Amino acid sequence: MTYRAATGDFDAAPAQDPRYERSAVIDLDAIRHNVRRLAATASPAKVMAVVKADAYGHGAVPVARAALEAGAAWLGVAHISEALALRAAGIDAPLLAWLHTTESNFGAAVAAGVDIGCSGWELERIVAAAREQERPARIHLKVDTGLGRNGATMDTWDHLVGEAMEYQDQGLLRVVGIFSHLAVADEPERPETDQQLAAFRDVLAVAADAGVDPEVRHLANTPATLSRPDTHFDLVRVGLGIYGLSPFDGQTSAELGLRPAMTLRAVVSQCKEVPDGQGVSYGLRYHTNGASTLGLIPVGYADGIPRVATGGPVRVAGKTYPVVGRIAMDQMVIDLGDVGPAGAGLFGAEAELFGNGADGGPTVDDWARAAGTINYEIVTRISPRVPRRFINEQAPAPGGAAAVVHGGEGAA
Repeated sequence: MTYRAATGDFDAAPAQDPRYERSAVIDLDAIRHNVRRLAATASPAKVMAVVKADAYGHGAVPVARAALEAGAAWLGVAHISEALALRAAGIDAPLLAWLHTTESNFGAAVAAGVDIGCSGWELERIVAAAREQERPARIHLKVDTGLGRNGATMDTWDHLVGEAMEYQDQGLLRVVGIFSHLAVADEPERPETDQQLAAFRDVLAVAADAGVDPEVRHLANTPATLSRPDTHFDLVRVGLGIYGLSPFDGQTSAELGLRPAMTLRAVVSQCKEVPDGQGVSYGLRYHTNGASTLGLIPVGYADGIPRVATGGPVRVAGKTYPVVGRIAMDQMVIDLGDVGPAGAGLFGAEAELFGNGADGGPTVDDWARAAGTINYEIVTRISPRVPRRFINEQAPAPGGAAAVVHGGEGAA
């Protein structure tokens, strides 16, 4: 905009697209590839693509559509509000929401045909919603087989199944599924997964004795889908894997046949030559070791980059540099070394924080190690201030290649 002093007004000017300053580029064809890879592993079990938390930061609606195009039979979210947003976008696939509070809108879920996870306390509220909507609810009974979060306890399971079947006989609900969640499937050597599997088989037997005939029994998450075929049952719930990330220490995405879908990039917003001993960022915990050029990267912890991740890698012009000094709210610094006037040539260059790891480029796992956390956290915390830009939005035609969408089409 241009300020006009005579009138005190601003003249409108074409807005610059912020997706070119910084963006999370989401490759939807990578999503499709990963879903197909996981579906082949799980077969004959079906795949539920977990798109909670805005599809782990990747964009729930575009990812859900891509996953369904690639063969996912179900979608899964944590909250009913997330499920309703998918329905509002026109997605009518089978859809489960499983984490509720006393304020959850069960009536809206029933009206929208959203399946509802039920740990026990929700049952009366779900039934009341079904009566109000004059439509039977679809529920999945959840049992806690050892994780210690939501789900009915083993001691209350028999009572919950009995109550649910009474309501089913009255036409108020349908027990569509029975499920639980694994605690240590990402550590395949641990015995607790065997214990949870045995407990799950026991509760399935109790349910069968009570007359429950579920459409789907589901227990496996991404690591169990990849490593424990005995946990697959009728349906597997895959989250991390559809985004192309490995759930296992010591195994990369590539080794699992997965393709990371998110690339986080920005542009170098300043390059300046500094003398020996120049302090960098808050606390001055880093000083240059000789004359150097500092590059400024315009993303920080307000964009979801962990403040503690000093040393995280940034690739500029084919070379990877560690972040030096503290990461600030909006920016971070890399030390380009003593490159002299050549450093000015990197001003405005693309800076990649992580991507698919091709040619040794930085990865989500690199940033997780720098922050002392897990790859799940790195992608899910990328904030809405970073625009999403989707590529390969069109599914490939049979025998053909996907159409690539360039230039920020489909941003959310």
